[in-house]
Amino acid sequence: MMKFLRLPECDEINDLDSPDATIIHSKIIKKKVFLKNLYIDFYRQIENSVTYNTDKIIVEIGSGGGFIKEIMPNIVTSDVMELPGIDKVFSAVKMPFKENSIDAFVMINVLHHISDPKSFFQEASRCLKNKGKILMIEPANTLMARFIYKYFHHEHFDVKSGWGFEETGPLSNANGAIPWIIFDRDRKQFDQDFPDLKIVKKYNHTPFRYLLSGGFSIVQLVPSFTYPLIKLIEYVLNPFNDLLGMFQTIEIEKV
Repeated sequence: MMKFLRLPECDEINDLDSPDATIIHSKIIKKKVFLKNLYIDFYRQIENSVTYNTDKIIVEIGSGGGFIKEIMPNIVTSDVMELPGIDKVFSAVKMPFKENSIDAFVMINVLHHISDPKSFFQEASRCLKNKGKILMIEPANTLMARFIYKYFHHEHFDVKSGWGFEETGPLSNANGAIPWIIFDRDRKQFDQDFPDLKIVKKYNHTPFRYLLSGGFSIVQLVPSFTYPLIKLIEYVLNPFNDLLGMFQTIEIEKV
């Protein structure tokens, strides 16, 4: 990466798994207009998908440096470590909720950091009410996404691996291909192992906005005022998202 594109905040991160790193990521999100607007759009998508209202118990897994409470004020935020604005600290594979008590679990770029996804789905199934949902936004495995994630992203992306990996830390742990592995390559296994969790929606999207935001590593690559235009271009190119989409949304319902 050319040094002049690198965000100066990255030089402050000595340990990716420390709370300080997540706090820096939070500052980056709020500083970069493209990235903040993208998160707002993701939060709106989640809000609509789970039919958010104040009577429901909705839990965000791996809230990190996000700001979902600005969109959904009554959501329960959580993470595996103590962070500003986090309501509960717990692991996604051992959750502190009673059986059949949660209306929805939502998560952005979290599943591919969970070292034991099977245990997570078992816990989610235990905690969810009937018709409760799991709503995830995760890395896609399209032609463009696979190239970018494998060669220009720091996280591991191995389409040949199993469902999990050896645990080292909450953020350094990752295999960006895990959502595709579980819900595409091994779909039959998922359906067999979790018959009470039905995949009701799964689609690829957002080919350009995250890349042009520069993510958490480099400067924003386009002027902030172009965000609506880039969003419109993505809408027009929607038929090509199975080739270009950088993210996928998976919506699961307990039946």
